[in-house]
Amino acid sequence: MSDSEPAGIFEDAIRRLDRAFQYAQIDDEAVMKLKHPKSILQVAVPIRMDDGSLRVFTGYRVRHDDTRGPGKGGIRFHPNVDLDEVKALAFWMTCKCAVVGIPFGGAKGGVTVNPKELSRLELERLSRGFIVQIADFIGPEIDVPAPDVYTNSMIMGWMMDEYSKIRRQRTPAVITGKPIELGGSLGRDDATGRGAYYCIKELEKIRGWQPEKIRVAVQGFGNAGQHVARLLHEDGYKIVAVSDSQGSIYKKEGFDVPSLIQMKNTSRQLKAVYCDGSVCESVPADELTNGDLLELDVDILIPAALENQITIKNVNRIKAPVIVEVANGPTTGEADDILNKKGTLIIPDILANAGGVTVSYFEWVQNKAGYYWEIDEVQSKLHTIMSREFGNVYKIMTDNKIDMRTAAYALALQRIGNAIGAQGTIDYFTG
Repeated sequence: MSDSEPAGIFEDAIRRLDRAFQYAQIDDEAVMKLKHPKSILQVAVPIRMDDGSLRVFTGYRVRHDDTRGPGKGGIRFHPNVDLDEVKALAFWMTCKCAVVGIPFGGAKGGVTVNPKELSRLELERLSRGFIVQIADFIGPEIDVPAPDVYTNSMIMGWMMDEYSKIRRQRTPAVITGKPIELGGSLGRDDATGRGAYYCIKELEKIRGWQPEKIRVAVQGFGNAGQHVARLLHEDGYKIVAVSDSQGSIYKKEGFDVPSLIQMKNTSRQLKAVYCDGSVCESVPADELTNGDLLELDVDILIPAALENQITIKNVNRIKAPVIVEVANGPTTGEADDILNKKGTLIIPDILANAGGVTVSYFEWVQNKAGYYWEIDEVQSKLHTIMSREFGNVYKIMTDNKIDMRTAAYALALQRIGNAIGAQGTIDYFTG
C-alpha cells in the first residue's frame, strides 16, 4: 500500500494493537496471531425472487480468534458489506469479548444486500439461504452469530430454525438475539444501549456531573441509539440532537425522547414531536445533516450509526469533550490521534457497546442450561460487568497516562495474551 492510499478498515483497526502492546505484559506472539483472522468464508447465496427471477448475493463469515472460546459476532445485511469490513468487525469482537471478560472469541458475518429492497418473503429466503451456506462453519461450540445492522430477532429466529433443520435437532444456542418465544433472553433488546448508559453513569460519578446540565447528541436512532437516549433522558440528561439515515434534528432545550421513539417506530420517520398517548404534535426544531450533528457544541457525543463517521476530514470541527462510541469503529485512527491530543475522552466501542455481546453471552448460557432468568437478574449481571470493566479500563488509562481506547486494548490484549501463552510461546519451547 502506498502512502497516498488510505488504510482499509481492518488494517486501521489492527494498528491499535501495536500501540497497546507496551502496556500488556504478554509475548509478542499474541499480537502476531491477532493480526491474522483464523478463518474466512465467502459464499454465494442464490435466491428466487418474488417475480420468479434469480439473484445471487455474496455473504461472508470471518472467525477472527477463538482462543478464549467460540467465535461470537453479528450478521449484518447492508449494501456496503465487504470482506475488509467483516474482518475488522470480527477483530473488534475478539477485543470486545476480552474487555468484558466473557469466554468468547470474535467473529462476524454479513451479506451484501439492501434489505429495504426485499419483500419479507425474500428476506426470509435470504436469511435461511445464508445459513444453509455457512452451517458447517458455525455452531454453539464453534461460532455463535447474532443480529447486527439491518437484522433483527425475527431474522435470528429464521436462522436458528434453518440450522436446527439441517442438524435435525433444535439448537437454540447456535444464535443469540432470538425472539423470547424461541429462546431469546429478556433484556437483549436494550442491552447495547444499556451497556453504554452504565459506562456514562460511571463517568458521571467520577466527574460529578449534574445530569440536567449535560447536553447529549446521538447520531443514529436505531435500537442502540434509542435505548441509550431513553435511559439518559429518564435520568434528566438533555438529549438535544438525534439523527437517522435521512438527517438530524436539534432542539436547544432538549427533546422528549419517548415521543421521538414512538414516532420513529410507528412511522419510520424521525420528527421533532411531543406525544400524548397516540396523538403526536410537531414541536419547533432545527433540521441538520448527520455531519452537522457530529460537530455540535454538546457535552457528550454518541455515534451510534456506522463506521468511519469521525475522520480526518471533520475531526477538527468536533467540539464534544466526551465521545461514547455505541457504533463499531466510528472514529478512524487518524482522527483518534487528533482527538486525544485535544484532550477528548473517548469511551471506545470495544467497551461502550459491549453490553450487547454480554447479554448475548447470557442468552447462550441460558440456552445451554435450559433455564431462563428474570429481567432484573439480566440487568443486574450486565450492570456488574460493565461497571467493573469500565473501572478496570479507566484505571489502566490513569495509571499509564494513556487514552481510554489504548487502555481498553491493553486490557483485551492482556487477557487474550494470557490465553495464548497458556498454550506455550517461544519462551516455553526454547527455554
